Amino acid sequence: MADYQLGQTKLFPIKAADGQTDLYCRLITPPNFDPSKKYPTVVYLYGGPHVQLVTDSWLGGSNLWMQLMAQKGYVVFTLDSRGSGNRGSAFERATFRQLGTQEMQDQLKGVEYLKSLPYVDAARIGIHGWSFGGFMTTTMMTRSPGTFKVGVGGGPVIDWRLYEVMYTERYMDTPQENPEGYKQANLLNHVDKLQGRLLLIHGTVDDVVVWQHSLSYLKAAVDKGIQLDYFVYPGHPHNVGGKDRVHLYTKITQYFDEHL
Repeated sequence: MADYQLGQTKLFPIKAADGQTDLYCRLITPPNFDPSKKYPTVVYLYGGPHVQLVTDSWLGGSNLWMQLMAQKGYVVFTLDSRGSGNRGSAFERATFRQLGTQEMQDQLKGVEYLKSLPYVDAARIGIHGWSFGGFMTTTMMTRSPGTFKVGVGGGPVIDWRLYEVMYTERYMDTPQENPEGYKQANLLNHVDKLQGRLLLIHGTVDDVVVWQHSLSYLKAAVDKGIQLDYFVYPGHPHNVGGKDRVHLYTKITQYFDEHL
């Protein structure tokens, strides 16, 4: 990376929505950072079981797209909410039977922290995630409307009744045992609350989060007169790999440049 201008990466904890639990955060500021300026900010998140994004390792666990965004003049922020991996059973079980709810409250604590920073433009905060992160992006855009100006959700779970049984029922129990939990987490029930610009992306042969998830969301949006943006990758499974990954990240970057 010697030939590249990298932003500064900081790792630090803030308190979760329960007021007690430490949540680890990563903040990347642009190269040639000027604390007197106001910067747009992109929150990258996942939030689901087994995954830890913030690590005390090379680049704090960030990827080079985040460094690109910093070069382009964005602050880039990530928080591992309760429910994510490598923090013990109690931490991961905090979201049991209510996927999306505690994670959202913790992410909102992260937004609260960002808004306390004098160099973050509170009116220009965007959010992006894939898979469980796509579910969380769409959750944040609709269950906390107005918090984010722009969202990009990839391969998003929309309705947990359509997701893999061995995963879903481990964290949610069955739909018959936990109807309220499934109803609250079902993003079809929150489409009409959408504010800001939302782009959903899906591979047409996704065998993990089947295409039906985002198509049903798109149909519900059209039925209710809600505008959103939509892009598909024909022939791609759950993650857009190979040379087309460049196309994907160009698409995401352009969306933030245009709307944030």
